Amino acid sequence: MSHTTTGRPATATAPPEGVRPPVDREQITRLVCGHMETRAIGAMASLGIADRLGDEPRPAGELAHELSCDPDALHRLLRALTALGLVTEVRPAHFALSEQGALLRTDRPDSLHSFVRMCTDPAMLDGWRGLEGAVRSGRPAFDDVFGTDFFTHLAREPELNDLFNAAMRQNTGVAARILPTAYDFGRFSTLADVGGGDGTLLTSVLLAHPGLRGLLYDTAEGLAQAGATFAAAGVADRCTTATGDFFAAVPEGADAYLLKSVLHDWDDVRSERILRHCRDAVPPHGRLLIVEPVLPDVVDASASPLPHLSDLNMLVNLGGRERTRADFVALCARTGFELADVTPLAPARYSLVEAVPV
Repeated sequence: MSHTTTGRPATATAPPEGVRPPVDREQITRLVCGHMETRAIGAMASLGIADRLGDEPRPAGELAHELSCDPDALHRLLRALTALGLVTEVRPAHFALSEQGALLRTDRPDSLHSFVRMCTDPAMLDGWRGLEGAVRSGRPAFDDVFGTDFFTHLAREPELNDLFNAAMRQNTGVAARILPTAYDFGRFSTLADVGGGDGTLLTSVLLAHPGLRGLLYDTAEGLAQAGATFAAAGVADRCTTATGDFFAAVPEGADAYLLKSVLHDWDDVRSERILRHCRDAVPPHGRLLIVEPVLPDVVDASASPLPHLSDLNMLVNLGGRERTRADFVALCARTGFELADVTPLAPARYSLVEAVPV
């Protein structure tokens, strides 16, 4: 793409009255090229560039040899990653990790390596080719591309399922650091995390509240790494697991039920089914706690687009949606709950939606 000029000197004077200033084309160009940025960071994660760079600057040619890459091609990728702020070129053809790029190292407790790999995997990206069709039909494009729904596809691909679980664990990290002190969990005896995966979020709450017990409920695939999570944190003696399908039932025995990033995977009909099973399990004095993004009623163009892109991702890949406060009010009202409060969990892009049984 090229830009033409008139050859006239630039001027700082305002345009004449009634004449609109020229539109900045850079934003459109950057947005159109966004898929290239996605592929570039995906290649960085898949090739393991962050681990190879480590703590010290390294020459591109040396990295190319270790990674079995064409030297010129890798050099060009590293320069692009420099422009994206993920690495720095400290001197010609010598590169080091930036602070953001270091988040792709696999040896960091706050690593986003698995999250980046999952989000740049064909399982996440290929359905987006059908966005226009999904907007026209209201149906997920993923099913047409892969011949089945997203979670059935994961169950058929064990390595991809493990990557998905690791990605969800890494994505939950920020919320796991904030949630335990953002709400009074100490008033409960048992917290049930429904669809809680490997138990990362439940473990963080249990560590902050020694008197609390935990119940983790998910499919066998979702619970695959839960035992290791509990053992590593030293909470295995305070937590039990239950295997099942939240579309069929939710186990009783807790006085607080937690749903983190569950409802947005599903449309209203299936979300209501989950919530009705939760209502059957929640005691009269209990609480339902939903951790999800809460979209604004009116979009502010200066706000982050990520929650709204997530909403489109739910449409394209799963058939779910992100919701506004009004959406949660209505969803709760139809399933035997009343929305009591919404607490933002900043800096995470989540909120805690508290509902009481009625």
